[in-house]
Amino acid sequence: MRELIIDLDAVAANLATMRARVGKSLVMGVVKADAYGHGMIQVARKLEAAGVDYLGVADIPEALALRDASIDLPILAWLHDPHENFVRAVDAGIELGVANIAQVEAISKAADHLGRVARIHLKIDTGLGRNGSSQADWPTLLKTVHGLVAEGFIQVVGIFSHLSCTSEADDLRQIERFDAAVAEAREAGIEFELRHLTASDGSIKYPQAHYEMVRIGVALYGLSPFVENSSADFGLRPAMTATAQVSQVKRVAAGEGVSYGYLHRTAAESSLALIPVGYAEGLPRAASGKASVSIKGKSYEVNSRVAMDQFVLDVGNDNVKAGDLVTIFGDPAAGVPSADDLAAACDTINYEIVTRMGGRFKRSYLGQSDLD
Repeated sequence: MRELIIDLDAVAANLATMRARVGKSLVMGVVKADAYGHGMIQVARKLEAAGVDYLGVADIPEALALRDASIDLPILAWLHDPHENFVRAVDAGIELGVANIAQVEAISKAADHLGRVARIHLKIDTGLGRNGSSQADWPTLLKTVHGLVAEGFIQVVGIFSHLSCTSEADDLRQIERFDAAVAEAREAGIEFELRHLTASDGSIKYPQAHYEMVRIGVALYGLSPFVENSSADFGLRPAMTATAQVSQVKRVAAGEGVSYGYLHRTAAESSLALIPVGYAEGLPRAASGKASVSIKGKSYEVNSRVAMDQFVLDVGNDNVKAGDLVTIFGDPAAGVPSADDLAAACDTINYEIVTRMGGRFKRSYLGQSDLD
């Protein structure tokens, strides 16, 4: 009745498109947040088969789930519980982002306990104001790391940061700060292999900042990282299609109110189609009266309030019946609304639209046969 169709071949094709754009740089496929709502394990397996170099996740439980699924690629996790002891992560060979001294000391302790060398990536906050060492704390962090490397518990694999995507001037300032932080690390005697700064947006806009590796997230799923550009502008193919079946159709008289708050009243005798998708599935309530969906190639406004389980369409006198397929969003090349369209209607971004899809949706996968 409700289905998220995930085209894994589209994911692989988008990886190839972005790899061609970034040249010789390694590509980290970012699969955090259940692969932006697409299914982390299935997407990771497809990316592994397609030759991605690294996988990136936010936290350690995500990384361990990938290892439990027998995915052997290098995996980086960078957002940590303040009380994390890192033993399971180090034991599983997870590479760990480090933002402060407390983290690297805990990682070193875990490595010592296991008799292993932990692989870390040092994160410098270059202006986003989120995760990462402050510029003021950077020299002390480098000194601590240098000592732990000498003791044999730590290997520095990379140095990374993240752009704010506020403006070109702000991004270029962050690139300068990143280069300065890297130079400072080298002067402090830190040896490392990889620099990585750009995500999907920066990888498209700033070829000078590709360095040894880029982190590609939303573009893998066929979505543009820019509100002003479509997926097609970059040769990307949306991988998620959200569908449902019409649950019920009934005739009502003119002037009848529709769903909570009577956001819509019928202008004439009309048919109302009930769609069993609501905010429990991740469809934003903000779509009420603003978004559109597609039935048999025709667009219909979401007339009613989006409720927890359902919304209603006024389909007039059209031949819409129970069981008809409703496309909430998908590939606009197929003549249906896109995740960008839904995002614009809800005053948000396509990242949020796909990531929040879940609830009672059933996922099905295209392009999975080569992974079985």
